[in-house]
Amino acid sequence: MPTASIVVPAYNAEATLAETLASLQAQTYDDFEIIIVDDGSQDATSEIARAHQGDTRVRLVGQANRGLAGARNTGIAAARGTLIGFCDADDLWMPEKLAAHVHHLKAEPDVGVSYSGSALIDEAGCMMGIKQAPRLKNVTAAHVLNRNPIGNGSAAVIRKTVLEALAYRPSFETERDWVFDETFRQSEDIECWMRLMLKTDWQIEGVPGLLTHYRINAGGLSAALDRQLEAWERMVAKLRPLNPEFFAQHEPSSRAYQLRYLARRAITNLDRDKAWELFARSVQESLRPVFEEPMKTFSTFAAALVLKTIGPGPITRLGQMKSKLQSI
Repeated sequence: MPTASIVVPAYNAEATLAETLASLQAQTYDDFEIIIVDDGSQDATSEIARAHQGDTRVRLVGQANRGLAGARNTGIAAARGTLIGFCDADDLWMPEKLAAHVHHLKAEPDVGVSYSGSALIDEAGCMMGIKQAPRLKNVTAAHVLNRNPIGNGSAAVIRKTVLEALAYRPSFETERDWVFDETFRQSEDIECWMRLMLKTDWQIEGVPGLLTHYRINAGGLSAALDRQLEAWERMVAKLRPLNPEFFAQHEPSSRAYQLRYLARRAITNLDRDKAWELFARSVQESLRPVFEEPMKTFSTFAAALVLKTIGPGPITRLGQMKSKLQSI
């Protein structure tokens, strides 16, 4: 059996799947399998996946569309490794990523989830000059709720025993257990990590480096931001009964952090009204992000204000300048 299984949920991913698989096949640690879960795609996703099955480490599992959480759950059920990583079909892993997580989890028996930082890329695969460089050590449930250091669904490698501890089966489910809640189409990651922090003794911890390239798709971002906030609120409502005291203490500040994060996403998309609205709601909810992360909060305020009053020109030029500097 392989040491690690890498689950690749794929839905209509013909434009990026081959690049994603190439990045996984190039891992320096080679004792792994890749499980591609074709989640009811209507394009050439399955054909691209089958073309990679000349590599005996690659397996394809097909299913009717169940969403990202459902594809991950199917991949977990099919996985044979003692460690399971996830890489969405439009993201990339750096060659040394799996090796770093395997070494980390072998060295730290109390750590159940190992993750890394990420660099953001655009739809064309170009670096955006934005990084997720999260907290790596001494992570608490409050850190996960406030800032979600794991960051995205392609950053983590997890012990299979941890996923088994989180698994449950709804009464209507007839095929396999759920680890990720399939009723969520967004915020399914943080819902899972918060359950882990509130219900188990496993620790989560990061390794240095931007070992994931996380792709940002600009299309329909404004609507996606509204849906993401709605899903986050539903996640909080679902988990609040597990520890009412914890949520009473941390919910306002975590909502402020979430609103600030979404404001920054709106700034990236040059959506002036949405950026200003979300930032204003953030400071109305709680001032803790202002005191705990003043520079990030001020830069968000400044960018939202410039976008609101002057327009996208200065921010666009700044982004172009950063891209030119990175190419030198």
